[in-house]
Amino acid sequence: MISMRTKYALKALIYLAKTKDRGPVLIGEIAESQKLPRKFLEQILLELKNMKILKSRRGKNGGYYLGQDPKKIAIGKIVRTFNGPLALVPCVSATAFEKCEECLDFENCGIRRVMKKVRDITAEILDGASLETLVAMEFSESDEAALMFAI
Repeated sequence: MISMRTKYALKALIYLAKTKDRGPVLIGEIAESQKLPRKFLEQILLELKNMKILKSRRGKNGGYYLGQDPKKIAIGKIVRTFNGPLALVPCVSATAFEKCEECLDFENCGIRRVMKKVRDITAEILDGASLETLVAMEFSESDEAALMFAI
């Protein structure tokens, strides 16, 4: 299950992608339009800015805006940043590998082998989907059509 931080980050990014032609957007507008807690959103947007996914402008016409093309923002990167590794068990994690203490036969462990497939398929989907994919899905009646559009 993804965390609320991850979900809020994705919702904010989708909103900014949809409004990218308008220029910078105030935090208050994002929070209100997406029904997100402003203080929590401030921390999330700052982290996205530190990752160079967002940029910000101060002053009268200030706010946040995308720092990258929505096609280049992989959902997998956002999920890993705010949610941690995709693996359900540490022995198949690509970023936080750790052998299970109770494992008797690492190479032939059925749990590890199935969980590796789950991790690989999850990574393939999330890394293959971009912010543009999520926006397209909101305007499409078919998940497959939107995914094919983005791939």
